[in-house]
Amino acid sequence: MKKTIEKKDWKEATKLAQIGNHTDKQTGAVSTPIYLSTTYAHPELGQSTGFDYTRTANPTRQVLETALAELEQGRYGFATSSGMSAIQLVFELFPCNSHFLVSRDLYGGSYRYFHSLEENGQYQFTYFNSIAELHAAISLDIAAVFIETPTNPLMSELSITEVSELTKANHTLLIVDNTFLTPILQKPLRLGADLVVHSATKFLGGHNDLLAGAVMTNSDKLGERLAFALNTTGAVLSPFDSWLLIRGLKTLSLRIRQQEKNAQTLVQFLRQTPLIKEVFYPEKGSMISLKLQNATQIPAFLKALNIFTFAESLGGVESLVTYPSTQTHADIPKELRESYGLTDDLLRLSIGIEAIEDLIQDLKQALIKSAD
Repeated sequence: MKKTIEKKDWKEATKLAQIGNHTDKQTGAVSTPIYLSTTYAHPELGQSTGFDYTRTANPTRQVLETALAELEQGRYGFATSSGMSAIQLVFELFPCNSHFLVSRDLYGGSYRYFHSLEENGQYQFTYFNSIAELHAAISLDIAAVFIETPTNPLMSELSITEVSELTKANHTLLIVDNTFLTPILQKPLRLGADLVVHSATKFLGGHNDLLAGAVMTNSDKLGERLAFALNTTGAVLSPFDSWLLIRGLKTLSLRIRQQEKNAQTLVQFLRQTPLIKEVFYPEKGSMISLKLQNATQIPAFLKALNIFTFAESLGGVESLVTYPSTQTHADIPKELRESYGLTDDLLRLSIGIEAIEDLIQDLKQALIKSAD
């Protein structure tokens, strides 16, 4: 007699496809129901079903948060109203006057938030460009290190394991934004991170139809504090958006693999064309940045595209092109951006699941037209 496969032994694709299945014992619903109720009856005085008020706990969101924790191989998962609210939730953990070390090349919205916190006198932020600079800056006085890897938009990689060894030696927390690679390609908690954040709007959702964030941790202490902070501040994900994110997660593995396959083929094409000055790709994932020969080509290139959509965001099934200088990173001063390589000739591509032949042809014809 064959042994039954336990859920803990399921492959990742199986776990994703099965999110929410077998959880509704009353009706047997395969698709997780959307529980829109904001309040729940108490059976008797002093008793609870586990759900009292939807900000504190919601059945649909609970299914999602359990799946998020399992996906990152953590014990706690929290679904928030946006990627930035996920980062804000994490920073609720730290007292005033805390000092943080942050990777220099990062999402402009994160920089804007950190700059605002610093301007308000709440926290201090020191930025580093390399592991060597991190070695020199870290000390027991640092509350946490915050990194994106690969970075946004220059696609530089930091060794999470190496950074973790540094943070642990200095009794410092490590926060990793894992939006670009997702847990399919990188699991920071396994590599030593204490906290992982996502803009779930991007790859986790995957369809450019919801705004969401996620925080995961393995620490009981941090998990309890995050739960308290999220319930207190209230930036939870709505039941409907929780359901949309569950639906998106079911195809995450398939989407990530196809997007990565497309990106790797596209990078080969881009590196062979003289119309491109430089290509930035970490050899995994589906985010690519490139520099045209001249920044003056940008308007004509964007206008000539037919399949790629000129828009902010990333990670959806549709391929997008973003101009960081005026979109995602516009709040970083120009002189500062250019000092670390984010110049006005740089574009960021988010590769979707379209036929690769069509994507190559679209970029080829736009490059030719912009060079005329």
